[in-house]
Amino acid sequence: MVRTERWRRFPAVLLPILALAVAYYASGRLGLRHRVVVEDAVVTPLWPPTGIAVAGLLWLGLRLWPGIALGTYFAIERISSFDLPGLGIVAGNTLAPVCACLLLRWAGFRVELDRLRDGLALVFLGGLLPMLISASAGTLTLVLTGDLPLAQFWPTWSAWWAGDTMGVLIVTPLLLVLPTVRLPEDAYRAAEAVGLLAGAGVVTYVATRSSLSLLFLVFPLLIWAAVRFQLAGSAPCALLVSVLAISAAIDREGPFAGHTLFEIMVNLQALNGAAALTGLLLSALVTEQNNIRLKIEQVCEDLAELVDHLSPGRPDR
Repeated sequence: MVRTERWRRFPAVLLPILALAVAYYASGRLGLRHRVVVEDAVVTPLWPPTGIAVAGLLWLGLRLWPGIALGTYFAIERISSFDLPGLGIVAGNTLAPVCACLLLRWAGFRVELDRLRDGLALVFLGGLLPMLISASAGTLTLVLTGDLPLAQFWPTWSAWWAGDTMGVLIVTPLLLVLPTVRLPEDAYRAAEAVGLLAGAGVVTYVATRSSLSLLFLVFPLLIWAAVRFQLAGSAPCALLVSVLAISAAIDREGPFAGHTLFEIMVNLQALNGAAALTGLLLSALVTEQNNIRLKIEQVCEDLAELVDHLSPGRPDR
């Protein structure tokens, strides 16, 4: 009987792991379409698998970590032949999301991202801090194997760290908010949402392809999305801004033309980071304030009912 129960539980444990591995690998292939090659090292300005891994662990628990390792292995195989030192990259890419999940749990993180503290926790404890592990392990492995000159350690490390961090700041909030997204019942609000997303795409494309310094134009749209639709609006807009900016940077067009690779990466990640932080933190703040207002309104209604019930002038008394 015990053995039968174990066999019944086996698919329930294995299937989420395989699903995470497939999602990690598939999103990794998309991320590698905008890769940057430094000597023989391949880095990406945005690594979506990290954001998927963190969201998966937050949803289903740490038991999914083998899916991250498996997805990393196949992603490395896509770039080059896997060898023994590649285990260092697998270990780093697996350990970083696991540490992010542990730190977020320790901080009392809520996946609804309905408090400012949740947004700050995702930024620092889910992104900036734990992604030091994957960047350090991966870059050090490349140096030790001779695939990367020591002189290129810090540029590659910074690009690796920024790519993983952007994956958490941009992809994880989008995935966490997806189960709660509902189409607006009001036709005006639905048209506003569609117009906002389309406008963000047009403005970002023009700003990232124009020789003029117009990148600041994306921020009013991000603020609009966060204030009006909270994370459900700001997360897709931030992803759209990041993808279009990365495409322009890889093509060295617009404000990214005529710069060195290091300068391009600094400008690109500064834009992506500012866009992600603006949308994420402002959305969390607005959601928290809305929830507080609703609680105050409910308390006022309950108090009014209580006063009305205790009023000596009631006709039924």
